[in-house]
Amino acid sequence: MSVKIRLQRHGKKGKPFYWIVAADARSKRDGKFLEKLGTYNPNTNPATIELDIEGSVKWLQNGAQPTDTAKGLLSYKGVMLKHHLSGGVRKGAFSEEEAEKKFQAWLDEKAGLVTAKVDGLAKAEADVKAKALDAEKEVNEARKAAVVEAEEALKVLQAQAVAEVAAANAVEEVEEVVAEVTEETTTEVAAETAPEVAADESTEEKTAE
Repeated sequence: MSVKIRLQRHGKKGKPFYWIVAADARSKRDGKFLEKLGTYNPNTNPATIELDIEGSVKWLQNGAQPTDTAKGLLSYKGVMLKHHLSGGVRKGAFSEEEAEKKFQAWLDEKAGLVTAKVDGLAKAEADVKAKALDAEKEVNEARKAAVVEAEEALKVLQAQAVAEVAAANAVEEVEEVVAEVTEETTTEVAAETAPEVAADESTEEKTAE
């Protein structure tokens, strides 16, 4: 029986989640499988891979062929390296202990790289958040400055309006005073002129007689 190590899709639409399985090469992609070897979640950054390394190595030793994608995941977790080291042990190139040391050294180096990547992503995310916060602060400061400027402009306009109203009231008061003075002056002049007119009329009457 030909065996494939491949991915079996699960998860929601737009958010796939995969099982890494050993299955008969003749079975459908998402059909029955012989053994579940792990999971692969591409929705995280970095992607999350859980894998039974020993079980995967056994399937490879029994002739299972991984698909290209599965092979990449197996290599990422060190399965392909351990399979290679196991072949070296069988051929007598080095001992089981030496193979385990080499594999552990590779795991330690890989863990360092993964940690560095995670730290880098965390720092990049923190930088993005900091920049977004600074931009938000700038917007808020600009908004506050605009509000203050608008309030100052409103105060100026209000002051101008008050001044214009005061000036208009002053003009009305002056016009009223002028009108009163004119009326008083006209009345006084009429009063002073009236006796003279009466005297002139009396003189004319006497002359006529």
